[in-house]
Amino acid sequence: MSAVTDQLRPIDRALARVNSVILGKDQQVKLCITCILAEGHLLIEDVPGVGKTTLAHALAKSLGLNYQRIQFTSDLLPADIIGVSIYRREEDAFRFHKGPIFAQLVLADEVNRATPKTQSALLEAMEEGQVTAEGETYGLPQPFFVVATQNPAFQIGTFPLPESQLDRFLMRVQLGFPAEHAERALLRDGDQRATLRELEAVLQGNELLILQRAVDEVHVSEALLDYVQAIVRFTRESDVFDAGLSPRGALALLKAARAWTLLDARSAVLPEDVQAVLGSVVGHRLKARDHAGPTAVSEVAKVLLESVPVP
Repeated sequence: MSAVTDQLRPIDRALARVNSVILGKDQQVKLCITCILAEGHLLIEDVPGVGKTTLAHALAKSLGLNYQRIQFTSDLLPADIIGVSIYRREEDAFRFHKGPIFAQLVLADEVNRATPKTQSALLEAMEEGQVTAEGETYGLPQPFFVVATQNPAFQIGTFPLPESQLDRFLMRVQLGFPAEHAERALLRDGDQRATLRELEAVLQGNELLILQRAVDEVHVSEALLDYVQAIVRFTRESDVFDAGLSPRGALALLKAARAWTLLDARSAVLPEDVQAVLGSVVGHRLKARDHAGPTAVSEVAKVLLESVPVP
């Protein structure tokens, strides 16, 4: 793992740089970078004004990714995301003009303020790394990530994301309000957007691709697989949840645990690594059978950790 450790040093710098913009949220920032290392899409959910958009921009800048922001609104159309063909008289032909989805990191800001039809325009891009327009298929740049922000469903003007689209996000992170000391620093130093403008990239896209390939080389023991399967089995057999984790959800949990391990510059996954990413990977995939059951990421993780012993 020594070569991989050398590659991870820029990632450590990226963590530090994002943390200099998003104050007091070290754990959430680490989860976000874990999601990117695991080649997954990220959903950031919380009330407006806690730094969701700033976090996405800071991730793009520090990781050296080409960045586009799409503001989702109720009148946004799929063509506004994918692109549109425009007739060129001098060529007597239509030419496709690519939309903002053609970037390495796409911020779908307030994704649940758009209609379901527009939300669905992201599905092919997130699953296949390509988009189809007017019968033609166009590949997206690599690496490619969607970072979506979402306002709570109780707020006016939101359209809940269907389960099929939620499942396309590898992880969901909730920021929450800053701790008192972090908020004091924010009040004292002012808006962090000036710090954001000064961020410099510590990685390039090809270096990030190398790290992503290294995630699959992190060792997973048979005992660790027993633990993951025990968690999955509990979600399916327990009367706590409506439906258990799918095989895709189980694979997502293992991939995220491997990425978390790699970020810590270790060569084998431990149960603690699974536990660290558990809530963010399964919290949006599980629905409580009883409306009074667990809903928040932390609550879902707590139920699973208390119910499934480590082998």
